[in-house]
Amino acid sequence: MEPADWLGWTASCVLLATLGRQIRVQWRERSTQGVSGLLFAGQILASLGFIAYSWLLDNRVFVVTNAAILLTAVVGLWVHRRNVLLEKSGTA
Repeated sequence: MEPADWLGWTASCVLLATLGRQIRVQWRERSTQGVSGLLFAGQILASLGFIAYSWLLDNRVFVVTNAAILLTAVVGLWVHRRNVLLEKSGTA
């Protein structure tokens, strides 16, 4: 593996760890305060575009990273919608 690939994989791990942490906090706090559902919708669209772009460039690091970011966006959107329903029902 090239040194540049190590840098890419390391950066990918850092980014995914921070996104995962944010989703975990939202799950635990059961709150939508300060987080818009549009953030996740935009992240999903951007990730799909970046996956296609990375695929065309034949860049495995970015294909995998953007696929993982897409997954975090889908999970984040699901958690956000769950929290909205909890807030509406008064059980949050």
